[in-house]
Amino acid sequence: MTSRKAPKDLSNFLLYAFGFMLLWEWIRPLEELTDTANIWVFLVFISISLLSAYLGISIILSGLIKCAFILYALHYLFYEGAFFQLSWVTQFISDFQENIGPLSERDWPSLSNLFRSFLFFVLLWIMTYLIQYWLIIRRQIFIFFFMTIIYITVLDTFTPYEADVAIVRTVILGLTIMGMLTFYRHLDQEAVRKEPSSSRKWMAPLAGMIALSVCVGLAAPKAEPIWPDPVPYLKAYGKGGGAEGGGIQKIGYGTDDTRLGGPFISDNQLVFRAEVESRHYWKVEAKDYYTGKGWIASELMGEDVPIFFTKSVPISSFIDGNGVEMVEESSKVFSYMNYPHIVYPLGIKDIEASPLYTYELEKETEKIISFEGNKPAAVAEYSLVYEIPKYSVTALRSAESNVNLAPDNEFMRRYTQIPEELPSRVRELAIQITEGKNSWFEKARELEAYFRKNGYVYDQENVAIPGAADDYVDQFLFDTKRGYCDNFSTSMAIMARSIGIPARWVKGYTEGEYKKLGESSRRIFEVTNNNAHSWVEIYFPNTGWVPFEPTQGFTNNVQFNYDVYTRNNNQTEIEEPKKEDRIEPEVSKEKPKQASSSFSFKKIMNTIKTSVMKNWKWISLATFIIAVLIIAVYHKRGRWLPYYLAWRFRRTKKDENFPKTYLILLRELDRYGLKRKEGQTLRDYANYVDQFFSSKEMSSLTLLYEQFIYRGDLKEGSWEEAKELWENLIIKTIA
Repeated sequence: MTSRKAPKDLSNFLLYAFGFMLLWEWIRPLEELTDTANIWVFLVFISISLLSAYLGISIILSGLIKCAFILYALHYLFYEGAFFQLSWVTQFISDFQENIGPLSERDWPSLSNLFRSFLFFVLLWIMTYLIQYWLIIRRQIFIFFFMTIIYITVLDTFTPYEADVAIVRTVILGLTIMGMLTFYRHLDQEAVRKEPSSSRKWMAPLAGMIALSVCVGLAAPKAEPIWPDPVPYLKAYGKGGGAEGGGIQKIGYGTDDTRLGGPFISDNQLVFRAEVESRHYWKVEAKDYYTGKGWIASELMGEDVPIFFTKSVPISSFIDGNGVEMVEESSKVFSYMNYPHIVYPLGIKDIEASPLYTYELEKETEKIISFEGNKPAAVAEYSLVYEIPKYSVTALRSAESNVNLAPDNEFMRRYTQIPEELPSRVRELAIQITEGKNSWFEKARELEAYFRKNGYVYDQENVAIPGAADDYVDQFLFDTKRGYCDNFSTSMAIMARSIGIPARWVKGYTEGEYKKLGESSRRIFEVTNNNAHSWVEIYFPNTGWVPFEPTQGFTNNVQFNYDVYTRNNNQTEIEEPKKEDRIEPEVSKEKPKQASSSFSFKKIMNTIKTSVMKNWKWISLATFIIAVLIIAVYHKRGRWLPYYLAWRFRRTKKDENFPKTYLILLRELDRYGLKRKEGQTLRDYANYVDQFFSSKEMSSLTLLYEQFIYRGDLKEGSWEEAKELWENLIIKTIA
């Protein structure tokens, strides 16, 4: 039997339009609840997908259009320069290669933003196909409508997203679509022709009923809820009911980290509110000396002269600008706690507040203390200017080879310090995790991902306190495997140090909870004691300190650029780092070793890139000509396709081909212009075709086909009997 082919009329256009609006309700919350920006790009893709389905564009041509749009959109979102310069293609391929491993291992936090956007486009592609299938083929949309209602109500209950209007919109759309589909199903079942008058008789009462229902629902008084709010109950249940007893403390920022471990209870006390352009962590301080039970700062072990300043912050977050792509942003902070320190993001440059305040930077911890006069004082309101980094992966991979940081270097001694009594199995585990990885960056990523793959559990209550003979890291890694951010971050930092990678432990806050959109399209977040957090920073020579997030359930906001990073082509030697940025600048004079293998994928990619860059104009012209030829051949298929089909089936003698060839004939007759009406039987349609061609060939073929349909098998020699009739009709469809 033939499949349903949607006519290009107003009713089907309205169905596609309503389907688009229903799918839009799934995307609206993303801009508020996630870091997803440029939502309009995804909406344009949905429009193109549904429009191509409505116009009946072939699957191949429609797929090419969608693929071209996806490539252009990804270039627009993540790359600079012209699309047809093709210099970005190598970076694009490299990014995909880097994400294949994490994708196969289901390591979702490690996926790059570009690859996540690509997967989102694929998901939308599938969803638009399902919308078409449900609306046009099945004529049923209830399941998708019901899922949309559940999705919106769950977001409204458990997130800051206000879905009151969204629920009303969804109900109106869903009822309208289901009413229209019910009407069309009845027409199909009864084989009744769709007339404008009958449509009006159905649609007018439907629109009136929906409008009346919505108005009554909005105007009617609302009863108070008879059930209690489930959110606090579910949160309390997820925490196990709240244990009591000694050792349990409230979560939040504290200065004493000498003894980590033990359970804590949540605290919703508001610490500060922030207006930001994009999500990021908020840093307070870093500590570098691990005692086996917790952390202390080196300044507590000796003299440290603080640095005083009034505005420009003397923190060099990034050293080599070539290895870090930076975008300047600003944010505003409103403090609600009497903390005499500044919370700030990575890459801070300036603090703008009342001129009465001055600031002191603790050089060893990078903690910024605020002063009013000579006394530490909390700043109620201040603005920050900072640079959001995007790190070159290639630069990070080669970072440690650019500067010689010997183990006895003062900097290395400080940031690779581990207690002498640290159990040897901690280092052995770190070596095992990073086996086969050559660069610090690759090793750090393996350590970061280790906890997500090996059964470690994020828990705030059943967390052990190390005894006198226990090491905090060793106990977590091998005995309990259960804890919160301090356990995860400390363990990664110590494992990195145990294999010679400089690391430090950082305290601060996560981005907090989104509340609403503020002025100048800035997002307003509220940060409470529950958002207190710790993470790890790894030092890369010529790049600086780079954050890593090992805690189970948390995602690193730092962006990595999977590029092909190269220095200036005219530069033959590695530049010596600036004096103020380098650490014991013992620059290696050794030339890089030649690859032992003659085969190198990187060389092949560089050769391809060079060839494409040299000949991009000819490649673009050839691609354009080929595309034009393909389109021309497709549009002229009426002149050559019948000959091809006749040649294809002329030599075959299999009776099983007859049903397939009959359906092909129906398709070609439809393309020729002899369209089969809705509800028209095959026999009536055959008579219509025979009258047009003044023959009885179609009726004879239809009789054989009906025998196959009702008997379930074919009489031997059916195809030989029908071949000539079929070929004559196929040739007649030449346009």
